[in-house]
Amino acid sequence: MEESRIMEQYRIWRENAKADPDVVKELQEIEGDGARIEDAFYRDLAFGTGGLRGVIGAGTNRMNVHTVAKASQGLADYVKKHYEGGARKIAVSYDSRIKSDLFAQVASGVFAANDIQVYIYPQLMPTPCLSFAVRNLNCAAGIMVTASHNPSKYNGYKVYGADGCQITTEAAAEILGEIEKLDIFKEVQTMDFQKGVDEGKIHYIGEDVYTAFVEAVKGQSMLDEKTPVDKDVAIVYSPLNGTGLKPVLRTLKESGYTNITVVREQEQPDGHFPTCPYPNPEIREAMALGMEYAAKYQADLLLATDPDCDRVGIAVKNQDGEYVLLSGNETGMLLLDYICSRRREMGTMPEDPVAVKSIVTIDMAERIAAHYGVRTVNVLTGFKFIGEQIGLLEKKGKADSYIFGFEESYGYLSGSYVRDKDAVDGAFLICEMFAYYKTKGVSLLEKLEELYRTYGFCLNTLHSYEFDGSAGFAKMQEIMKAFRAGLTHIGPKKVERCLDYADGLDGLPKSDVLKFLLEDNCSVVIRPSGTEPKLKAYISVSAPDRAEAAAAESRIAESLKEIIK
Repeated sequence: MEESRIMEQYRIWRENAKADPDVVKELQEIEGDGARIEDAFYRDLAFGTGGLRGVIGAGTNRMNVHTVAKASQGLADYVKKHYEGGARKIAVSYDSRIKSDLFAQVASGVFAANDIQVYIYPQLMPTPCLSFAVRNLNCAAGIMVTASHNPSKYNGYKVYGADGCQITTEAAAEILGEIEKLDIFKEVQTMDFQKGVDEGKIHYIGEDVYTAFVEAVKGQSMLDEKTPVDKDVAIVYSPLNGTGLKPVLRTLKESGYTNITVVREQEQPDGHFPTCPYPNPEIREAMALGMEYAAKYQADLLLATDPDCDRVGIAVKNQDGEYVLLSGNETGMLLLDYICSRRREMGTMPEDPVAVKSIVTIDMAERIAAHYGVRTVNVLTGFKFIGEQIGLLEKKGKADSYIFGFEESYGYLSGSYVRDKDAVDGAFLICEMFAYYKTKGVSLLEKLEELYRTYGFCLNTLHSYEFDGSAGFAKMQEIMKAFRAGLTHIGPKKVERCLDYADGLDGLPKSDVLKFLLEDNCSVVIRPSGTEPKLKAYISVSAPDRAEAAAAESRIAESLKEIIK
């Protein structure tokens, strides 16, 4: 029965999917290939709080002009139900990925056909610029066409609410309900993009909005006139062929950092990512070319931002002159300590300061925050939950209480001007922090070791296990059931408690996440990725020193691998 349903979908697409020649060609190519047809049509591409994300191609389980248009019609119907007249406005941005510009135009045409005013950047812009535009232009919603740091075969579609945050679970469910009502070929209203522009239904976002964003980032500086800092540090920067080039360079140069070398091969937008197949600054391979540049030009600091410029990774020199990559947790802790210490010195710490982090982010951050009298709020994985906390503070008239939020996955935000992680802000503050400490004769690695001496050593690692296709999706569900059945030990560590977030916990939304609290202040978090066909395991180990922590982490990781594989 399932096979006949899949083949019927394939037949319908062969007859109706004519809007993109690439889709037409692929549908012809897969004729007779049951496995490829099944993978393309066994389900509709999942829509959730992260919007859409999937492989570019033909079919209901792919990113293409038809699935994008259908999702856009669902979002349009949602906006029309909740907003009246002039309040029906949607902001649009896109990154350098394959077909991102096309998907942005298709979505804009759907919104315009539904009498919703569209505001789109005239060129590719980072995710934080989209979050900023939603609030700056008082839009009802926003979309960012991106697959963030995924490989080049992927694209995606993030949806934002009027608050500039990615949509909530409730909003995602309601939008999904609207999407599921639609016939993908008969009930989607569309308009030619250029016609929408000519008729005044699609507007280009002005330079003033972009400039306001850059000024907001520069306003996050923790320096004052009493603190002289030598900004002539040698910086190598790579936008990893994404959107970061213009906003990152503009922000840094306008702030006095002019000694910057850009990695030439990764400078210009290119959705094929020819020198970094996985354009994710969390991965050493993505940073490799930048590290070669850093060594060649004897740079003090290497920065790299992912394609939609919401994550930033860094490398710094050690005492032997070798470049060392810092993890998202390490960079986040350094930034948290820097912001807290500088605010204290400048007298700008708010009355009830708040830092926000995800439950999988290093626990040591809480000890740093507590030292400065800063309250830590823990939220589920996903920066939208950090943005949500900013919104809750804003409703109480305490938006200024928020001083920093970060995730272990290289996402940082120091202000409330946007409601998503911002690698422009991250790059700016990292350069400032680096220059500040260098002026004092202190390296970031030395500062990090000082934090470990003060608060105790903590090692956090992430392990990902990939499960592609329908069989992989089912396998992940089986593995989560196995974990929920109960474990007494993970590696050498005894399980003291298991926190299951499936039914909601500590006031957090329901989420398919398990956290195992282990002896000796260690922990393991297991969760399926919301945006990729992966199961993720986050290991946290506290130990007297780095060597002992690494040994324990290795045994825990090996145990998890056996359970999962």
